[in-house]
Amino acid sequence: MHSSSEPRPRVLVVDDDDTLRRSTARIVESFGYEVDTAEDGIEALAKLMLDFDLVLLDGDMPHMDGFEVTERIRASVETEHLPIIMITGLVRPENRRRAIECGVNDFIIKPFASEELQMRSKWLIEMKQSVDKLRTRQSRLEDEVQRRTESLRRTLRDMAEAQRRTMEAHVDTIRRLSMAAEFKDSITASHIERIGLYSERLARALGMSPRDIETIRHAATMHDVGKLGVPEAILMKPGKLSEDEIDVMRAHTTIGAQILSGSDSPLLQMGERIALSHHERWDGKGYPFGLAAEAIPLEGRICAVVDFFDALTMDRPYRNAVPVEEVMDMMRADSGRHFDPEVLEAFFTVIDEILDIRARY
Repeated sequence: MHSSSEPRPRVLVVDDDDTLRRSTARIVESFGYEVDTAEDGIEALAKLMLDFDLVLLDGDMPHMDGFEVTERIRASVETEHLPIIMITGLVRPENRRRAIECGVNDFIIKPFASEELQMRSKWLIEMKQSVDKLRTRQSRLEDEVQRRTESLRRTLRDMAEAQRRTMEAHVDTIRRLSMAAEFKDSITASHIERIGLYSERLARALGMSPRDIETIRHAATMHDVGKLGVPEAILMKPGKLSEDEIDVMRAHTTIGAQILSGSDSPLLQMGERIALSHHERWDGKGYPFGLAAEAIPLEGRICAVVDFFDALTMDRPYRNAVPVEEVMDMMRADSGRHFDPEVLEAFFTVIDEILDIRARY
């Protein structure tokens, strides 16, 4: 308990799940702490200006996961000593190891006992306050200070929202570029959505990091952006392509990589790798470079599986859609030749989700 003259420790609860965020905030308030919340990493980093004694951080969040938030907190002189507890459903040992490497002080698996959280929070707050006496705060702020704090909070919320809109505009621009290429090939925007969602589900099944799962969701939609450089007469040709036409068609991989190259955006960098490698084969007989096995980027191997599935199960100008079961049999037969066996096995573990997405889009 804190006396009326003692400043109450301030805790920031960060979780993209509104229900869990509110629930955790109520539990922490019951410890006698002052609580503020953030719905994602962008808002959390903005609110750190308000001075906290502890951050309770979700690991799996969109746009900026808990690992990246931790790295940014540790990179700032003002917040490098701020205690962080990661409260997450990510149970793999490698996630715990990565959290520690990023600078997380403690790691709690959801669901958690309030007593455990109280004990760990108390220890870290006391440690922080003993190191940084200058960060103590009065429990009751004067009216003028409170008014200025609320004004600052509104400003910070506006800043976070502006950054969020910028990120959304970035993704939307990429989506429109991808759609331009697909419309030229007479494929609907639904194909774009399916490839992105299929890749996201498959990446999650393979245990990729939350940040990479979010990135591949959008990057995979750019796999065929190089078709912007392929003549429509070849893209729309109803009959068999000649050898020269096949060479032109295959160039969409390198054209796509050229379009996306040179960016410092992780999203565009992954899009470049996918555009260049999604037609490579596990046995080295693909194109454009004949890469084999793990020399092919993982995101390219993921896209190779989902693009093959989607391409064959949809109608094209030169053929009707192939039945789903027949396509799945074809893919099984090509395991270890066209497809990475591990990626293909993971694909079939989430096939119900894949078929649900296909039905919805």
